[in-house]
Amino acid sequence: MCFFGEMRMFWWSFGWLVVLGLVVDGGEGYPEEDLVKSLPGQPKVGFKQYAGYVNVDVKAGRSLFYYFVEAEVDPDHKPLTLWLNGGPGCSSVGGGAFTELGPFFPRGDGRALRKNSKSWNKASNLLFVESPAGVGWSYSNTSTDYTTGDASTAKDMHIFMTEWFKKFPAFQSRDLFLAGESYAGHYIPQLAVALLEHNDKSSGAKFNIKGVAIGNPLLRLDRDVPSTYEFFWSHGMISDEIGLAIMNECDFEDYTYSSPHNESDACNQAIYDANKIVGDYINNYDVIVDVCYPSIVEQELRLKKMATKISLGIDVCMSYERRYYFNLPEVQQALHANTTNLPYSWSMCSSNVNYSDTDGNINILPLLKQIMQSQIPVWIFSGDQDSVVPLLGSRTLVRELAHDLQFKATVPYGAWFHKGQVGGWATEYGNLLTFATVRGAAHMVPYAQPARALHLFSNFVRGQRLPNTTKSVLDD
Repeated sequence: MCFFGEMRMFWWSFGWLVVLGLVVDGGEGYPEEDLVKSLPGQPKVGFKQYAGYVNVDVKAGRSLFYYFVEAEVDPDHKPLTLWLNGGPGCSSVGGGAFTELGPFFPRGDGRALRKNSKSWNKASNLLFVESPAGVGWSYSNTSTDYTTGDASTAKDMHIFMTEWFKKFPAFQSRDLFLAGESYAGHYIPQLAVALLEHNDKSSGAKFNIKGVAIGNPLLRLDRDVPSTYEFFWSHGMISDEIGLAIMNECDFEDYTYSSPHNESDACNQAIYDANKIVGDYINNYDVIVDVCYPSIVEQELRLKKMATKISLGIDVCMSYERRYYFNLPEVQQALHANTTNLPYSWSMCSSNVNYSDTDGNINILPLLKQIMQSQIPVWIFSGDQDSVVPLLGSRTLVRELAHDLQFKATVPYGAWFHKGQVGGWATEYGNLLTFATVRGAAHMVPYAQPARALHLFSNFVRGQRLPNTTKSVLDD
């Protein structure tokens, strides 16, 4: 679901023709064996879903699980968007697809689904992948594959995309958008560069990349980490004294992803004190909502009671409802998932993956620069209630990146609007680089502010700027 999720020490149809194993509908081929006829307890919908595995290394027995959902209306003329969650080691199917921006959410009893009225498949076809192997239902028959990092993850995703297009050839030439959040601030730019390099070398099929968008992304550790404690201080979550101690004692330019973060004892003590004061009863990914109590909700689910707990319009117990639902055998069968009978249950963030504790130090800005030098637009968006990767760091990094590219501000920093209200604030540089906040959103922007998130995404895939007046065609 999110970056550093485990590391709380520093924050927390009709008329189908079956031919040669493909379902042909309107002249376009799709893999019949991956068609999801219906999910248990699913509301009736008019679009199709597919799920299954794509082999990325046959010899090693390494395979990635995907979930694909068509656009709600006119899918043949809408783009394809790949969405990746971060972690590293967290599920894009569990996070993006069934908690944030996909067509369904788990119902409060963990045994059925409800419709997401603000699903991003209103604007695009959506593809979610559990990556790397070891996450969710993705797996390898070679145990050493679970020791991984950024380079091998990008390589596998490059292979995945190549092979997935063989399953869905109609999408090979379709506009492709790459999106994600959190540690996908590493995944998405690295994958984009790999696909661009593929395009440069290939005399055959190419990836038609039209844009990159990442939400609350880890881009540069030595800037993103101190912004967490600046956020704590600015929101009254820590005292002046502790805030000053962190500013005076911590040299974040030397901060490392892995513990003990290469910091002084005085700095580590100040960080410890800050985290202790913030405490365990605040959701660091969304500091304004209430927390869900796991022991209570898990008991409710076992007793077939509704577990839904609402805070500011958000089901704060959705992650537990989702885990219960995904571990139902009939759900896995419907999704063509867990076909190898994995020796562990599905979980949002994997304890099986041994991910590199140095790759988090990588500065992603040069990769974003390379992407924009290929004339591909980049959007960085930030929920303003997130203390894990706050907008304070992301906004500064975007400005510095624009300066490095010698981009001038083409849209000055100002409010953008959704349904007559401020949706957030945004600025644009050089007609290629956009930074936008989403007002009232959290680390998982579509989860906390679904309507504003859909508005932002729709503008992104249509190549339109966010509206700076109270009236917008997307509001109708």
